[in-house]
Amino acid sequence: MISVEQLTVEFGATPLFDSVSFLVNPKDKIALVGKNGAGKTTMLKIFAGLQNPTSGRISIPKDLTIGYLPQTMIHSCDATVVQETEKAFDEIKKTEQYINNLTEEIASRTDYESAEYTELIEKLTHANEHLQILGGNNFQAEIEKILLGLGFMRSDFERKCSEFSGGWRMRIELAKILLRKPDVLLLDEPTNHLDIESIQWLENFLIQHSGAVVLVSHDRAFIDAVTNRTIEISLGKIYDYSVNYSKYVQLRKERREQQIRAYENQQKLIADTEDFIERFRYKATKSVQVQSRIKQLEKLERIEVDMEDNSQLRLNFPPAPRSGSFPLIVERLSKSYGDKLILDDINFTIHRGDKVAFVGKNGEGKTTLVKCIMQQVEFSGELKLGHNVKIGYFAQNQASLLDENKTVFQTIDDVAVGDIRLKIRDILGAFMFGGEASDKKVKVLSGGERSRLAMIRLLLSPMNFLVLDEPTNHLDMRSKDVLKEAIKAFDGTVIVVSHDREFLDGLVDKVYEFGNKKVREHLGGIYDFLATKKITSLQELERKNPSPSVVKENTTSVNKIDYEARKELNKKIRKIEKQIEETEKQISQIESEIADLEQKLQQSDFSSDSSLYDDYQRKKHLLEQKLYEWELLGEELEEIK
Repeated sequence: MISVEQLTVEFGATPLFDSVSFLVNPKDKIALVGKNGAGKTTMLKIFAGLQNPTSGRISIPKDLTIGYLPQTMIHSCDATVVQETEKAFDEIKKTEQYINNLTEEIASRTDYESAEYTELIEKLTHANEHLQILGGNNFQAEIEKILLGLGFMRSDFERKCSEFSGGWRMRIELAKILLRKPDVLLLDEPTNHLDIESIQWLENFLIQHSGAVVLVSHDRAFIDAVTNRTIEISLGKIYDYSVNYSKYVQLRKERREQQIRAYENQQKLIADTEDFIERFRYKATKSVQVQSRIKQLEKLERIEVDMEDNSQLRLNFPPAPRSGSFPLIVERLSKSYGDKLILDDINFTIHRGDKVAFVGKNGEGKTTLVKCIMQQVEFSGELKLGHNVKIGYFAQNQASLLDENKTVFQTIDDVAVGDIRLKIRDILGAFMFGGEASDKKVKVLSGGERSRLAMIRLLLSPMNFLVLDEPTNHLDMRSKDVLKEAIKAFDGTVIVVSHDREFLDGLVDKVYEFGNKKVREHLGGIYDFLATKKITSLQELERKNPSPSVVKENTTSVNKIDYEARKELNKKIRKIEKQIEETEKQISQIESEIADLEQKLQQSDFSSDSSLYDDYQRKKHLLEQKLYEWELLGEELEEIK
């Protein structure tokens, strides 16, 4: 469907992509993974026709439709939500006009047996099928379904787009793309502006989507559920795996270990062969064997170990100046936007050194309370900051507030004061902006790189109270882990607003649950909170409570599904056990054959008959493959049981 051939993209002296090639097939669900700045967003832009490669080409069929959702989008619109979303159906009008034109042309022709007439009929059939897929005149129901799924309420439909935050405008853009039902969906961090309930809805939508999906996301659970293929971008190369993300991580590790073992074995073989050549080079009785070994070395395909990108973010928050015992006291706080009450009579106290999480569905007031703490909005009641409290604030849109026309170095140089200005290059290097990267313009940085740059600005002044609103948006998985460790080591007070259970686990010691205009305090970590709520994930917390009739209906369905699932599971277990038994027999047979070959090789003292050695190498390679299959089958069986 889409063919990438020898694609090269260069920024400065270092290539972002170096002669990479791969195919995107019609039903592929692909996760593009790699470090921030590896080129994931660039690849999507090239697919979308927004950027050209330095060399190579991408072949895209003319009739293929592509929908692209970028990480960031700055637009203001006076249309209502429904009016803006209806723009997705401009294609319906164009398709209807195209069908009318074809119908008129067919009616005017009499060359019924010609190839041109047959081609017109085929075009008309395809256009009618495409119109049916787009929904024809039934698009109002489709609009309502998509908007509700993405978290909008019916009361939002007639509100102007300009009344919504950037995150909600991104949802409108996402709704338009989904409604167009393109052949290929290109989604760059689509979950960054969604709450968990909307993420689950989008997850189900993409799983059922009949076309191809190319997805960039740092949400492990989301890409695991949606994708069936993983393409890793690293140091200008790509590594293609026909599995989801979790299996890719395992296979990548195993592949590298196998590469290293094979490389080490080959290096030993080369050394032994070279030693044999050197020892018997001038011995007439061994001249045939020596020449044979020389030819073997010339023909040998040298194994190379893939380079690994080991660059890593080094993040340490500066020592926190000592604050008072109670950095934040909230009493009888309420907040409304017009007639809409968001928070009602909130009371809590945060102690020095607390690390707390704000959790709950979007729209329940988490970010609003953060804005109250930062004195960005007015409210009723009291909010007291303790003695000597110095707040470091990371907003959801922090990265988008950077000046795009400045370089990385200028961005930090503008806010650095005193002796710290002499260490800017060192600081940038610690945040993976070393060398030429410090001279990049902000506008060419990826979302993750912008987040790292915004984090540097946060670190330039000592603080003792961190307020972080969705700090992991746009950060790759390694960087998220580094940020988590840095927050754990920080000796001040921390508030984290996040939907990421994995990130919060082991990080916070108190959870504030937002819901029904109230805030409830839960002592302990995120899993203690989930246990108290008798749920296993934040996702369940945010689901709407079903009616008793629905629960009863679901229970009956589940019992039926459970029986069928158990039946299918037992069948699968028996199949895998049989495969394991067959593989073990094959391994035993190959090991026996290898032992015979080793004995023959020892007796011949590396015989001049190279076919014997080649056979030995093939058997060794086959044994490695079978052992690998046996391990995978064993792991699969263990997981199922």
